[in-house]
Amino acid sequence: MNTDKKQKRYQRLYTQIRELIEKSSNNPLSNMATIAAVLHHKMEYFFWTGFYLLQDGKLQVGPYQGSLACINLAINTGVCWSAINQKNIVVVDDVREFPGHIACDSRSLSEIVVPLKNSNNEIIGVLDVDSTTSGSFDEVDAHWLEKIVNLV
Repeated sequence: MNTDKKQKRYQRLYTQIRELIEKSSNNPLSNMATIAAVLHHKMEYFFWTGFYLLQDGKLQVGPYQGSLACINLAINTGVCWSAINQKNIVVVDDVREFPGHIACDSRSLSEIVVPLKNSNNEIIGVLDVDSTTSGSFDEVDAHWLEKIVNLV
Protein backbone atom coordinates (compact mmCIF):
# COMPACT_ATOMS: atom_id res chain seq x y z
CA MET A 1 0.00 0.00 0.00
CA ASN A 2 1.46 3.39 -0.92
CA THR A 3 2.10 5.98 1.78
CA ASP A 4 -0.74 8.32 0.80
CA LYS A 5 -3.33 5.54 0.73
CA LYS A 6 -2.06 4.17 4.04
CA GLN A 7 -2.19 7.63 5.65
CA LYS A 8 -5.80 8.17 4.53
CA ARG A 9 -6.90 4.73 5.68
CA TYR A 10 -5.38 5.28 9.13
CA GLN A 11 -7.10 8.67 9.39
CA ARG A 12 -10.48 7.01 8.69
CA LEU A 13 -9.77 4.14 11.09
CA TYR A 14 -8.66 6.49 13.85
CA THR A 15 -11.91 8.46 13.53
CA GLN A 16 -13.98 5.26 13.45
CA ILE A 17 -12.27 3.77 16.51
CA ARG A 18 -12.39 7.04 18.46
CA GLU A 19 -16.12 7.40 17.80
CA LEU A 20 -16.83 3.78 18.79
CA ILE A 21 -14.93 4.18 22.05
CA GLU A 22 -16.30 7.63 22.94
CA LYS A 23 -19.90 6.53 22.29
CA SER A 24 -19.98 3.38 24.27
CA SER A 25 -16.96 2.34 26.28
CA ASN A 26 -15.29 3.23 29.53
CA ASN A 27 -13.55 -0.14 29.77
CA PRO A 28 -9.90 -0.39 28.63
CA LEU A 29 -10.23 -4.11 27.75
CA SER A 30 -13.26 -3.38 25.56
CA ASN A 31 -11.30 -0.58 23.90
CA MET A 32 -8.38 -2.92 23.22
CA ALA A 33 -10.70 -5.56 21.77
CA THR A 34 -12.33 -2.98 19.50
CA ILE A 35 -8.97 -1.61 18.34
CA ALA A 36 -7.62 -5.09 17.59
CA ALA A 37 -10.74 -6.11 15.66
CA VAL A 38 -11.00 -2.95 13.56
CA LEU A 39 -7.31 -2.84 12.67
CA HIS A 40 -7.08 -6.56 11.96
CA HIS A 41 -10.01 -6.57 9.57
CA LYS A 42 -9.32 -3.24 7.84
CA MET A 43 -5.55 -3.47 7.26
CA GLU A 44 -4.99 -6.35 4.84
CA TYR A 45 -1.33 -6.81 5.74
CA PHE A 46 -2.07 -7.27 9.48
CA PHE A 47 -1.73 -11.01 10.14
CA TRP A 48 -1.87 -10.93 13.96
CA THR A 49 -3.12 -7.89 15.86
CA GLY A 50 -3.38 -7.66 19.61
CA PHE A 51 -2.29 -6.56 23.01
CA TYR A 52 0.07 -8.04 25.55
CA LEU A 53 -0.39 -6.76 29.09
CA LEU A 54 1.99 -6.66 32.03
CA GLN A 55 0.57 -8.78 34.87
CA ASP A 56 2.65 -9.44 37.98
CA GLY A 57 5.91 -9.07 36.05
CA LYS A 58 4.71 -11.29 33.19
CA LEU A 59 3.77 -10.15 29.71
CA GLN A 60 0.53 -11.98 28.96
CA VAL A 61 -1.76 -11.99 25.95
CA GLY A 62 -4.77 -9.69 26.05
CA PRO A 63 -7.44 -8.99 23.42
CA TYR A 64 -6.30 -10.04 19.95
CA GLN A 65 -7.30 -11.13 16.45
CA GLY A 66 -5.46 -13.76 14.44
CA SER A 67 -3.93 -17.16 14.93
CA LEU A 68 -3.35 -18.67 18.36
CA ALA A 69 -1.11 -16.46 20.51
CA CYS A 70 1.62 -17.26 22.98
CA ILE A 71 0.01 -16.75 26.40
CA ASN A 72 3.18 -15.62 28.20
CA LEU A 73 6.20 -13.97 26.58
CA ALA A 74 9.48 -14.79 28.33
CA ILE A 75 10.84 -11.79 30.18
CA ASN A 76 13.31 -9.56 28.32
CA THR A 77 13.10 -11.54 25.08
CA GLY A 78 11.41 -10.79 21.79
CA VAL A 79 10.15 -7.63 20.14
CA CYS A 80 7.45 -6.89 22.72
CA TRP A 81 9.87 -6.85 25.64
CA SER A 82 12.30 -4.83 23.54
CA ALA A 83 9.66 -2.11 23.10
CA ILE A 84 8.96 -2.14 26.84
CA ASN A 85 12.64 -1.99 27.78
CA GLN A 86 13.39 0.76 25.23
CA LYS A 87 10.14 2.59 26.13
CA ASN A 88 9.65 3.14 22.43
CA ILE A 89 8.03 1.77 19.27
CA VAL A 90 10.01 -1.06 17.68
CA VAL A 91 9.71 -1.90 13.98
CA VAL A 92 11.30 -5.12 12.74
CA ASP A 93 11.48 -5.61 8.97
CA ASP A 94 12.50 -9.28 9.24
CA VAL A 95 11.86 -11.07 12.53
CA ARG A 96 14.20 -13.89 11.52
CA GLU A 97 17.06 -11.45 12.00
CA PHE A 98 15.88 -10.19 15.40
CA PRO A 99 17.88 -11.76 18.26
CA GLY A 100 15.60 -13.58 20.68
CA HIS A 101 12.49 -13.25 18.52
CA ILE A 102 9.58 -15.27 19.91
CA ALA A 103 7.84 -17.09 17.05
CA CYS A 104 4.26 -17.73 18.19
CA ASP A 105 3.43 -18.32 14.51
CA SER A 106 6.24 -18.99 12.03
CA ARG A 107 4.29 -17.28 9.24
CA SER A 108 4.99 -13.86 10.80
CA LEU A 109 7.89 -12.15 9.04
CA SER A 110 7.71 -8.50 10.14
CA GLU A 111 6.43 -6.83 13.29
CA ILE A 112 5.66 -3.52 14.94
CA VAL A 113 5.20 -3.08 18.69
CA VAL A 114 3.79 0.07 20.30
CA PRO A 115 3.97 0.62 24.08
CA LEU A 116 0.64 1.05 25.89
CA LYS A 117 0.78 3.55 28.75
CA ASN A 118 -1.56 4.37 31.62
CA SER A 119 -2.56 7.89 32.71
CA ASN A 120 0.68 8.13 34.74
CA ASN A 121 2.70 7.51 31.55
CA GLU A 122 3.79 4.07 32.83
CA ILE A 123 3.99 1.20 30.34
CA ILE A 124 1.30 -1.37 31.10
CA GLY A 125 1.53 -3.41 27.93
CA VAL A 126 1.97 -3.21 24.17
CA LEU A 127 0.08 -3.36 20.91
CA ASP A 128 1.76 -6.03 18.77
CA VAL A 129 1.08 -6.36 15.04
CA ASP A 130 2.61 -9.02 12.80
CA SER A 131 2.62 -9.37 9.02
CA THR A 132 3.39 -12.34 6.77
CA THR A 133 5.41 -10.03 4.51
CA SER A 134 8.86 -8.67 5.32
CA GLY A 135 9.17 -4.90 5.64
CA SER A 136 5.45 -4.26 6.06
CA PHE A 137 5.67 -1.50 8.67
CA ASP A 138 7.02 2.03 8.46
CA GLU A 139 6.82 5.46 10.10
CA VAL A 140 3.20 5.91 8.97
CA ASP A 141 2.20 2.75 10.85
CA ALA A 142 4.21 3.85 13.88
CA HIS A 143 2.62 7.32 13.97
CA TRP A 144 -0.98 6.16 13.60
CA LEU A 145 -0.75 3.05 15.76
CA GLU A 146 0.68 5.13 18.60
CA LYS A 147 -2.19 7.60 18.20
CA ILE A 148 -4.73 4.76 18.16
CA VAL A 149 -3.18 3.05 21.21
CA ASN A 150 -3.58 6.32 23.10
CA LEU A 151 -7.37 5.87 22.73
CA VAL A 152 -7.32 2.93 25.15
